[in-house]
Amino acid sequence: MNPDHRVLLLGGTGEARALAALLVGEGRSVVSSLAGRVSAPALPVGEVRSGGFGGAEGLASYLATTGIGAVVDATHPFAANITRHAALAATASGVPLLRLQRSGWSTHELASTFRWVDSVGEARGAAERYRRPFLTTGRQQLAEFACWQDRYVLARVVDPPDWAVPPTWEVLQARGPFTAAAERGLMQSRRIDVLLTKDSGGPLTEAKLRAATDLDVALVVVRRPALPEGLPVVDTVEAAHEWLARL
Repeated sequence: MNPDHRVLLLGGTGEARALAALLVGEGRSVVSSLAGRVSAPALPVGEVRSGGFGGAEGLASYLATTGIGAVVDATHPFAANITRHAALAATASGVPLLRLQRSGWSTHELASTFRWVDSVGEARGAAERYRRPFLTTGRQQLAEFACWQDRYVLARVVDPPDWAVPPTWEVLQARGPFTAAAERGLMQSRRIDVLLTKDSGGPLTEAKLRAATDLDVALVVVRRPALPEGLPVVDTVEAAHEWLARL
């Protein structure tokens, strides 16, 4: 890859920050783009922009006019719209695109004990019979569970919900990672009987899976959305770095 070309990192994840640090340390020009959905995000080194591009067309225009030589989409595994727009923009502009995402939990040693579903709505249905759920599906999906006004609900988020949750809910603002011991203690103290989460993957959020299993708490996991066809994918920062070096 031409060293004068800039790298656009679509991110906000730990993998995106690690790759930015590696590239900036080598003297590469990097722009990290954050969606702006978290009030106080952990910022990567190098240049940072916040907010959307205006869909696939806006991103294609940005790539064509800013000297971007490659794009690495290291957004959250459930940022499906951003990933789809990146694929369309890369095709339209001819700029190489790589998807960097941590390995999911479909091959986890406990995966066969999870109740797998395809959406947050399905997760709610699968957990309807439980009375003390623990929601770790993200702030933007909490409204899917607004009908749960007849039970205690523990919802853990980074930023508070922008709507009035039912009075039976407890909203816990916290940012991980969390230890297995802390997760066990939290679930025990709230007498949780089901954990609802997304297949975000990686070791930093795995502790809750083991804690729930240890406590015989039911686990409902939302599968990842499908990736655009033909999109090259790696699951480590090192592999993404090697891909960039080969361009």
